[in-house]
Amino acid sequence: MYATKHTSRWVTAATSAAAILLAAGCSSGTASQGEDFSPCIVSDAAGFDDHSFNESALRGITAAADELGVVASQVESGNENDFQPNVDAQVAEGCDLVVTVGYLFADVTGAAAVANPDVQFAIVDDALDADGDGRPDVENGKPILFDTAQAAFLAGYTAAAYSKSGVVGTLGGGQIPPVTLFMDGFVDGVDHYDEVNGADVRAVGWDKESQTGVFTGGFEAGVEAKTAAQSLLDQGADVLLPVGGPIYQSAAEAIRDKGGDTALIGVDADVYETDPSVADLLLTSVVKGVDEAVRDVTVSAASGEFRNAPYVGTLENDGVGIAPFHDFAGKVPADLQQQLDDLAAQIIAGEIEVTSQSTPG
Repeated sequence: MYATKHTSRWVTAATSAAAILLAAGCSSGTASQGEDFSPCIVSDAAGFDDHSFNESALRGITAAADELGVVASQVESGNENDFQPNVDAQVAEGCDLVVTVGYLFADVTGAAAVANPDVQFAIVDDALDADGDGRPDVENGKPILFDTAQAAFLAGYTAAAYSKSGVVGTLGGGQIPPVTLFMDGFVDGVDHYDEVNGADVRAVGWDKESQTGVFTGGFEAGVEAKTAAQSLLDQGADVLLPVGGPIYQSAAEAIRDKGGDTALIGVDADVYETDPSVADLLLTSVVKGVDEAVRDVTVSAASGEFRNAPYVGTLENDGVGIAPFHDFAGKVPADLQQQLDDLAAQIIAGEIEVTSQSTPG
């Protein structure tokens, strides 16, 4: 498996790639440096204990703060109505860099950057490109993006290789680009497995062509998420990819209620490591290097090297990948790791093109 083979260098390569990309673009802002630097972060509604990308972002800014010898300020949002007041509060507190976590912060972050040109902003999962010209709209705003379709393609291939029922499924929280990007890659990976292996595994829960599928309507664990997961299990799915932070917890409940050998695929972080309560269900996870990207942006900003050029994590720069099989290592085909290594190399070389309407960059 790709991530298994390269785990020892994943963080180092992601950091180096981020540093290279950060060297390009326009510098902006007059943030304090070193011990006077004040880094701040605002979560989305899932909170910092989501075992997913909010937690990863917090881990990244905390690591940067420790490295710099400062303290990072953190504010948690209860819902979308908290976004603007929370960002405004961080600015008022004197933050030099404000990191907002999630696509839904796009308008708030862009407006705050315009209103506060001497403060630097970074946002996870949005390009800050409201005018669609391919560049961030503000010099003091940095997009942190990930082409997760590439890694989700590998996860879809893995799901198809593991499936005994011939049906695998994916569901999303909200229908937004950072979510559908995973789903596009996943179903393409399943299709590729079928094509090269003469198989007939079906992906349910998402139709890439029509861009329609199963969504919970939010990013919270609960009845809606469990019901959505159950609808896919009822169609015979024995692997589920829930995309949307904590909704995987409800999918896990549905899987346990069903029983059998149904597997779960995590997103954003290696959920086997971040949430041991579901470790026994996890086939793999689609990992985004949010922690390393946020750490690198923060350290660069504190050093006076802030640049607004987007960072885009890919398989090539190890900004995305898939986690080890962990407890499922003995349950997947013996040659699957080699197949995934080969697929990753083909994607990096451009021999396999993983496409999505939501591809960043």
